[in-house]
Amino acid sequence: MGKRSETLEFAVLGLLSDTPLHGYELRKRLNLMFGPFRALSYGTLYPCLRRLTGAGLIREYGLDHTAAECTGRHRISYILTDDGAARLAANLSDTGPAAWDDDQFGVHFSFFSRIDPQTRLHILQGRRARLTERLAVVDQSLAKLQQPRDRYAVVLQQHGRDSLERELGWLDELIGAESAASTTTTITRRTRGN
Repeated sequence: MGKRSETLEFAVLGLLSDTPLHGYELRKRLNLMFGPFRALSYGTLYPCLRRLTGAGLIREYGLDHTAAECTGRHRISYILTDDGAARLAANLSDTGPAAWDDDQFGVHFSFFSRIDPQTRLHILQGRRARLTERLAVVDQSLAKLQQPRDRYAVVLQQHGRDSLERELGWLDELIGAESAASTTTTITRRTRGN
């Protein structure tokens, strides 16, 4: 299974942990989560739902009879199983390189309120390291592109560089806030222990 399929499954499990949802509502929420540049089709979603159902991570919850009255079709809702909740917990606690990738980071971030501060901080620091490496590559590329006459390639690279710098600034703010919260939590625990 590819990275995108794993990311989609992670997102579906996270959304279903809140409430049972049918495919149409899941697709709407996933499109909001993934953003406007990655539209999710039903042809991608329903095979994912079948895989998750087959693996015992989700199950059909019930039929929406009001939908049948309007459209003539029943909507099947899905709910997370105990095995699905365990898989979601494992995905949320994963702080490895996959958690810092573009797709996975966005899903992790969508569920950050469910993750402990130390795990959040580790993921943010990993993402920052990944983007810092990417910025160095872009800077090298820009240095090479300055010499040719292709100004459009230079402008596009500069746009990418500006985006990386903005995200790095945002990450620095988040890391600062998480570090401060983590320090406060540690001090509070020590004070209670005395």
